[in-house]
Amino acid sequence: MNTRSFLALAAALVLAAPSFAQQPKAYEPQVGQAGKDVIWVPTPDEVVDRMLRMAQVTKDDFVVDLGAGDGKIAIAAAKKFGARSLGIEYNPDMAKHAQGNVEKAGVAGRAKIVQGDIFASDFASATVVTMYLLPALNLKLRPQLLQMRPGTRVVSHSFTMEDWEPDETSSMDGRRAYFWVVPAQVMGSWSLEAAGEKHELSLEQKFQKLDGSVAYDKTQVGLRDTRLRGFVISFAYVDQAGVRRDFTGRVLAGGRMEGSWKAETGAEGRWTATKK
Repeated sequence: MNTRSFLALAAALVLAAPSFAQQPKAYEPQVGQAGKDVIWVPTPDEVVDRMLRMAQVTKDDFVVDLGAGDGKIAIAAAKKFGARSLGIEYNPDMAKHAQGNVEKAGVAGRAKIVQGDIFASDFASATVVTMYLLPALNLKLRPQLLQMRPGTRVVSHSFTMEDWEPDETSSMDGRRAYFWVVPAQVMGSWSLEAAGEKHELSLEQKFQKLDGSVAYDKTQVGLRDTRLRGFVISFAYVDQAGVRRDFTGRVLAGGRMEGSWKAETGAEGRWTATKK
């Protein structure tokens, strides 16, 4: 091959081969990069683990991570706890990167990252919701969270829900995680039936905190030891005979409650309540 032919062949090969400089650079998220409403800061592994343990995640759960970032919470939920998981991430490049991490972790059958706006996404079927957002975003999400199925567990890294007090706060090397259980909506008047008697049960509610009374003729008997955790409710009162009665039960669909009661005399039975 003469010199001219060799140079022509070499030039053709250079033109045919993609330039190294022209190759698209793999996307790598940068700590502090701007997002839609927040900057991206990854959650440390020990915090991820505690968040999922606070929610007592199992293989029967569907975990939705709002603002999924690199996907580590969704991946951990699937890989360590066997749950189904979904991460919702606004940045399309980050969402694609996170889905790649899901596939590398070998959990694509149980975890998925999608691009989307958390405020326009339907995650009502989640049993656990996780997030690392700013306080204003937590408050913006709060009404939607409170409309979820009672018993849904919510965990937030670093930021609270203001006057919706957490059911648990955990601290890990200066970082905090907050846990809530979505409470049933029970505020109002109920017709309570127990021990062959009917009384009006009045409940006042602020998130998971309850107060109220039971009507005995013209006497309003105050409730004691009220507790609401998801759809599980308990309360007690001292009746007109001076006997304390303790009630535990469940809030059901359709404005109903039912459960069992026990008096300190040893008497016990079943109770029901219907919303008025």
